[in-house]
Amino acid sequence: MNQSWISTQDWSTYASWGAAFLLVIVLWWLAKKKVGFGTRVLLAMAFGLTVGAVFGKASADIGIIGSVYVSLIKMVVIPLVFAAIITSITSVKDASVLKKLGTKTIAIFLATTAIAAAIGLGTALVIDPGAGIGQSAEALQKFEQREIPTFKEVVLDLVPSNPINEMAEGKVVPVIIFAVFIAIAIIIEGSRNPERVQPVRAFFESLSQIMFRVTKIVIKLTPYGVFGLMTAMAARYGLATIQELAWFIVAVYVACLIHMLVTYGVLVTFVARVNPIRFFKKAYPTIAVAFTTRSSYATLPVNLEVITKRMKVSDRVASFVAPLGATINMNGCGGIYPAIVAVFVARVYGIDLNIADYLLIIGAATLASVGVAGVPGPASISTTVVLVQAGLPIEGFALVLAVDAIVDMARTAVNATGTTVAALLVGNSEGEFDRAAFNSEQDDDIDFGNEAGHGKKTVAV
Repeated sequence: MNQSWISTQDWSTYASWGAAFLLVIVLWWLAKKKVGFGTRVLLAMAFGLTVGAVFGKASADIGIIGSVYVSLIKMVVIPLVFAAIITSITSVKDASVLKKLGTKTIAIFLATTAIAAAIGLGTALVIDPGAGIGQSAEALQKFEQREIPTFKEVVLDLVPSNPINEMAEGKVVPVIIFAVFIAIAIIIEGSRNPERVQPVRAFFESLSQIMFRVTKIVIKLTPYGVFGLMTAMAARYGLATIQELAWFIVAVYVACLIHMLVTYGVLVTFVARVNPIRFFKKAYPTIAVAFTTRSSYATLPVNLEVITKRMKVSDRVASFVAPLGATINMNGCGGIYPAIVAVFVARVYGIDLNIADYLLIIGAATLASVGVAGVPGPASISTTVVLVQAGLPIEGFALVLAVDAIVDMARTAVNATGTTVAALLVGNSEGEFDRAAFNSEQDDDIDFGNEAGHGKKTVAV
């Protein structure tokens, strides 16, 4: 018999797993050699793209490594956010301070999202990503419109009717609201009988520290998880898909880069009054993890470390702003992306937009980014809302869904970095930013093996 007992596909699968094993060993060796966390994450991304591109669909199963990592992150997020929110709020002695923290944080999120939508709109008008794109009948037939939740549904979905069930389903916003109620109750009861709530305070403080330790253990696996995720993505997408929508991808990435460098650069330079180059260098781990995992929740633990250890913002501000930002701060998903899709769809269908339409798109994108907080697939919902409000064919959205994962990397990086910027601005305004430590030459790397605790409380100098 001349037929080989192992098919070519089997050989490719075995070879891809062999390459994966070898590269995992390389990542482990780099960790032992104290190569920076962000550098290892980007190397893992490059390794994953290479394996996925070389072996194609035969390497798709390597994505199980990434799936395991994402599951571990999901395991950590809910208890981490729950404990961090309670500890952060109960550490505030003055209720007016808490009100200021919330007001400033949400105002920054809304303002930067509006600016992001304007940048996305302007970039799309200049690059014109819809030019020459034909309507794919097959894509339009397969398109299933996401149902826009009503105002009543959104409000009811945010209210924690069964906190344990919401935790089990991974709904972060109801968990945050439940944590806020518990924290307020602790503060009120503590003002009347401090001894009665002291055990509860101590419990949540201990739980918070323990969850930070568990988080650090999980985050050490990030390069391996990123390797699995990027291998699966590279195996799934071919050059044909990318080439067809190349200008759309370029428009999203250019808009995200402009927003990162200009909007965030201006804010950290003139509002926080810090060196923007130093800021982005310190934010590098957050950007790298957000870009490769495509998940604000997966990036949340790393962002908390970056905000406290590298940005030198207090634990209290970080624990309040970061979980909130991972939920409602959508500069990329809710601002840039819907605006570009709107221009793209209008161009494909030959619909002319005027100044009033542009303002409507910016306004709808800003409001939708908050209105869909906690809803699965916020980028899709926000984009649907914007298209409906602008009177554009929703079916046109189907034409860009093929490259959603590719552009989602840039969107998530913008979202997560925006949360870091917001934490720095709020920390600076509240006097809880250690400027001297931020400007010091020594830069704390994200090394999750040796620290004694989550971070040190810092104050402005």
